[in-house]
Amino acid sequence: MQPPDYTFDAKRLLALDGYDIVDTPDEAGFDDIVLLAAQICDVPVALVSFVGRDRQWFKARVGFEPCETNLESSVCAHALIEPDLLIIPDLTQDERTSANPLVTGEPYIRFYAGAPLRTAAGDVIGSLCVIDGKPRPDGLTQAQASALRSLSGQVMSQLELRRAIGERDRAMALQQTDELRREESERQYKTLFDAITDGFCIVEMNFDGSLPADYRFVEINPAFAQQTGLEDARGKWMRDLAPDHEQHWFDLYGGVAMTGQPVRFEQFAAQLGGRWYDVHAFPVGNPALHQVGILFNDVTDRKSTELLRKQVEQQQEVLNKELSHRMKNTFAMVQAIASQTLRRVSDREPVEAFTQRIQALSTAHDVLVKQNWAAANMDIVVRSVLATLAEKDRFVITGPGIGLGARATLALSLLLHELTTNAVKYGALSNENGRVSVDWRLDVIDGTEELTLAWRETGGPVVTEPSQKGFGSRLIRMGLIGTGGVELCYQPQGFSAEFKAPLAQLQEAENPGN
Repeated sequence: MQPPDYTFDAKRLLALDGYDIVDTPDEAGFDDIVLLAAQICDVPVALVSFVGRDRQWFKARVGFEPCETNLESSVCAHALIEPDLLIIPDLTQDERTSANPLVTGEPYIRFYAGAPLRTAAGDVIGSLCVIDGKPRPDGLTQAQASALRSLSGQVMSQLELRRAIGERDRAMALQQTDELRREESERQYKTLFDAITDGFCIVEMNFDGSLPADYRFVEINPAFAQQTGLEDARGKWMRDLAPDHEQHWFDLYGGVAMTGQPVRFEQFAAQLGGRWYDVHAFPVGNPALHQVGILFNDVTDRKSTELLRKQVEQQQEVLNKELSHRMKNTFAMVQAIASQTLRRVSDREPVEAFTQRIQALSTAHDVLVKQNWAAANMDIVVRSVLATLAEKDRFVITGPGIGLGARATLALSLLLHELTTNAVKYGALSNENGRVSVDWRLDVIDGTEELTLAWRETGGPVVTEPSQKGFGSRLIRMGLIGTGGVELCYQPQGFSAEFKAPLAQLQEAENPGN
């Protein structure tokens, strides 16, 4: 479907030309907005799109390689005539977009939501849009829609500020030659300055010795009161306006005034209605005056979304703890049933070995639950298992941080249990002087990463290779993933072993043979 007639409106195109934005280099302010839009709306693609006479051009983009498309491929052109957001849950089902080349061919886009970029005069020059490769019948949540509107406002604020800075620079260049033109340019700059929707102020710092004590508002824009709730602040001191304003604000701005280094940060202001702010503070004017320019924006809605996500994560943590508790109860029940079932067995050694192996599995499960059954840290697994069988000062444990899959975690736990049990019965841990070194490393063999785990005992009694090999010995010889890769050495000075396995197999969620 052809773009709407308004796409070619002369007044609209003139307004776009007035920003002198098309074909300009990337700018961090716009890039930050599309990244934030993609994160908030949970989509792979976000664009700041300006629709011109014969093409649409992207000032900022994430997840979309081309920097422009023709109007035939433009969905944003249809957003130009929308009073609010344009949301199309399934582009293949909308007559405006079903034949769009980007819908029928690569990259096969399916969902679109765009917020018009509207000037103060009401001209729409483009859109801030988010795109997904699959339909979204429910469109955007209320919070996502609100955030997209706010972010489109920030695009316009960036454009206005960019144009304001350009006007200011031109006015300053003319100042030396034409005082009348300078005054006119200052009036134009003030008009643009007043139109910026971001809060802006210039403050003058007051120091008590080296401690930032207060600051006075030298200049504020109309949006300042909307963003802060502070009325008639020009010329007043912050301590008078908000006596309990947090000290960190004074420290941050004082640091800019003293060092001359700009800062960008997000901070909470309890005394300004419990709001979060995204702030860019920079030195202005004569350094001796200790003046700081502050450009800021209320990001409380986004922070609320982040807080909600953290609450969900905390709820998941509670569920994991409950799962761990139930798992421990299950292992305890298995141990109790085994004890009752095997109580008449006269040879207690295999019964105790079985019980200890259950305990090793319980320890491994506890580690995995704490890691949400994702990659378990090998160092934590090793230390957790060994701590259940011997004092930790009997071990020297070293190795890089490596994540293990769930199956490898369970196998490693049983392996370490058998090695430690043997050391307690026959090896270095059977006396008071013996020690065990446990270390691991990564090597690259023929382009493949391989893990080597070394177990070395010293200071124990003289050892010899056992003549009988039970289940524990077979378990040790199965190695890290049940496929071997084991070297055992029974030297008189102490037992040692090396276990090797490909790292990729150790990090698989399931057994490599499954």
